[in-house]
Amino acid sequence: MDERVAAEGSGEDDRPCVLVTGATGYIGGRLVPRLIRAGYRVRCLVRSARKLAARQWANGPAAEIIEADLGDPEKLRQAMRGCDAAYYLIHSMMSAGANYRAHDRLLATRFAKAAHQAGIRRIIYLGGLGETGEGLSEHLTSRREVEAALASTRVPVTVFRAAMIIGSGSASFEILRYLVERLPVMVTPRWVSTQCQPIAVRDVLHYLVVCLEQPESIGRTLDIGGPDVLTYRELMDVMAEAMKQKKRIVIPVPVLTPRLSSLWIHLVTPISHRIARPLAEGLRNRVVCRNEDAARLMPHECLGVREAIDAALGRFTTSEVETTWSDAGPIPGDPDWAGGRTFVDRRCMRVSASQAALFAAVCRIGGRNGYYTGDGLWRLRGILDRFVGGPGLRRGRRHPEKLSFGEALDFWRVTAIEEGRRLELRAEMWLPGEATLEFEIRPEGNGSVLTQTARFKPHGLAGVAYWYAVAPLHGIVFNGLLRGIAGTAGATASPLDAPPDLSCTLVGGRP
Repeated sequence: MDERVAAEGSGEDDRPCVLVTGATGYIGGRLVPRLIRAGYRVRCLVRSARKLAARQWANGPAAEIIEADLGDPEKLRQAMRGCDAAYYLIHSMMSAGANYRAHDRLLATRFAKAAHQAGIRRIIYLGGLGETGEGLSEHLTSRREVEAALASTRVPVTVFRAAMIIGSGSASFEILRYLVERLPVMVTPRWVSTQCQPIAVRDVLHYLVVCLEQPESIGRTLDIGGPDVLTYRELMDVMAEAMKQKKRIVIPVPVLTPRLSSLWIHLVTPISHRIARPLAEGLRNRVVCRNEDAARLMPHECLGVREAIDAALGRFTTSEVETTWSDAGPIPGDPDWAGGRTFVDRRCMRVSASQAALFAAVCRIGGRNGYYTGDGLWRLRGILDRFVGGPGLRRGRRHPEKLSFGEALDFWRVTAIEEGRRLELRAEMWLPGEATLEFEIRPEGNGSVLTQTARFKPHGLAGVAYWYAVAPLHGIVFNGLLRGIAGTAGATASPLDAPPDLSCTLVGGRP
């Protein structure tokens, strides 16, 4: 890493260099390519470089990917050296749970100190819009604390405060879309009458890029929002109209606590209760721009709410979603299968299809494509998972055919992907243990051999009991999944002789 950083700062490339944290997340993943198009060199600080492997911009000469953790001050300083500005786009609601507030303060303080020591000229932070003073939700209070921590050294900070960001794949937009799509009648807390000033994600990105060329934005706190101010109830009406749905009946009641609201959001939408609760708490705060400094310093015509919703729905319909809220999910280390009992369900088949065709079929599982067979059982498992606090199936998938490392796929996450050869999914559903589902493909003769391996490491007796309870269903679900993959790859079912070293479910077809 040191050699690459030194080369970047050696003057060989005179384009200004900026550091971006959170490049695997929703905003950061969209910001980096726009910075590159604007003529900047971008150094992305990430925990896992593999999560960016599928992004086209990540392999270009203007992007540098550095693996480092904010908990390592020396690596952080090294990564920052030679950069003019640093974007701080990190929030830990998904990874730190109830302790996210203290964790975010600590990370921001470390980041500010490293920026000062590395000679960073400015920090740019995207925070939350809201009233100041007492009565802020814990979520918005945390954003204010991060602002203060980032400003704790002599490095000036540009703070952008935004309310709901409307864009395909954003958490706020997904909550709104699912509520309107699934609930013709809604019993809601009083926050439906709270005013908000949403902003399109493309307008947020515009301000984040253009501020680099506006010196008067340095050290300023800038509220950003679209031209429309409306209540959440009115916002739901606009969404229903855009989705060609009938106007939703909304019944406000005073008794729904933030906890109950978050559980309701969790059950109806793909959003985890860990994210839903702080967001639900924040809905009680009026989030409207208190100043127009951003519009004055960086004139720009923002999209209205209906235009922003139409643009987001269009991206979703055509499967052109750039990034999603779930992209930023943590990637835990591979489970330690050594030690303790691990249950393994391994099934093989020979298929008269090419490796490429077979791998493409494997990568289509989940989301709207389903699991080829037993979809009712998968849906039931997803419903049960939602009721116990898991993600269920509603996260879906970003693209109907393409997968990349670190991406969420229903209640799975992609933890390994090797083009044409291997896909591994780690379960994020609630389980009394650790589970993965792996597909491996190797060529054989005129076709291929597909091996599907489910591994489960139980946690205590509850885990063992769970495995034996679901094991009888594996024959239906896993055999059907294998045959569905083969059929999608263009193979037809006909028995073949199994090689002596494989215990195979055999599927064949035309060579």
